[in-house]
Amino acid sequence: MPLSTDSQVLETSNGLVTTMRGAAGPHPGFRPAHAKGHLITGTFTPSTDASSLTSAPHFNSASTPITVRFSSSTGIPDIPDTDANGNPRGIAIRFHLPDVNGRRAHTDIVAHSTKYFPTRTGAEFLEFLKAATGPNAAEAVPEFLGRHPETVRFLQDPKPSPVSFATQHYFGVNAFKFVKDGKVTALRYRIVPVAGEQYVSDEDLKSRSAKYLFDETPKRLESGPIEFKLLAQIAEEGDVTDNAQEIWPEERKFVELGAIQIDKSLSEEESLKEQKHIIFDPIPRVEGVEASDDPLLDTRANVYLVSGKQRRGEKGGEAAEVKQTEAATAAT
Repeated sequence: MPLSTDSQVLETSNGLVTTMRGAAGPHPGFRPAHAKGHLITGTFTPSTDASSLTSAPHFNSASTPITVRFSSSTGIPDIPDTDANGNPRGIAIRFHLPDVNGRRAHTDIVAHSTKYFPTRTGAEFLEFLKAATGPNAAEAVPEFLGRHPETVRFLQDPKPSPVSFATQHYFGVNAFKFVKDGKVTALRYRIVPVAGEQYVSDEDLKSRSAKYLFDETPKRLESGPIEFKLLAQIAEEGDVTDNAQEIWPEERKFVELGAIQIDKSLSEEESLKEQKHIIFDPIPRVEGVEASDDPLLDTRANVYLVSGKQRRGEKGGEAAEVKQTEAATAAT
């Protein structure tokens, strides 16, 4: 997973990580966004329809082991599960593929519990965050929102708290391309709970504990696996694929790509250790699945990588990233 060679993308990515960390406060070893999370493991079983659309190995094998991370929004690792700012919730899925030339191979899907994203580009998101966290927020935020009604749509979209991470619907942010025998299919992911969508009322939420979601997951697993269906919403001719804010009509065809079955929750100690190491990647980087031309993807991937290297505690990690940005800028 390489850093971008685009100096502007690197500058924006570093700026986003720095600004998000500044907003949440210093929390070494944690992500600057969706800091509160827990890892669980399971298996993905593809459908026959999936193998007809893509040559990707996880859609053509009998099954593939997966690691899943459920998470809450913000960069605050101890944010109460009852805090509305914890929504939208997030899910990241790592598919562990067969080794390639002796090296571990994998690909990821990252999604969250609203179909919207706040801005068109990473640079606009950084502008919004700086407005919201700056000294003139009372003036800067309304000014920004006046120019970006799509951000208002994201902010106003209902984000109820789920009964469980297992009863939450998740939406892929960006479009991707499935490739098979020269045929290209544009799509977006959906992750649908087999248990059905279930949410907590504002009144009932008051009586829930600050860790009710994260305590509920291992207890639920004692009664059996957590299951989701992985779906693909298929784009039609004329549907925009390079803008995460262009939502396709619900009338578009959906194809079931396979079944996600989660059966084991890592201990808190195991989860924290592995979360410090694992860096999810919004770009698939696997044969048979290609990124769309959405410019948001490159920035998202670099934000994940920059923050991941910092999280791993590499010596001079943040300074090294800044030096790489400066070197890339000087080379242009």
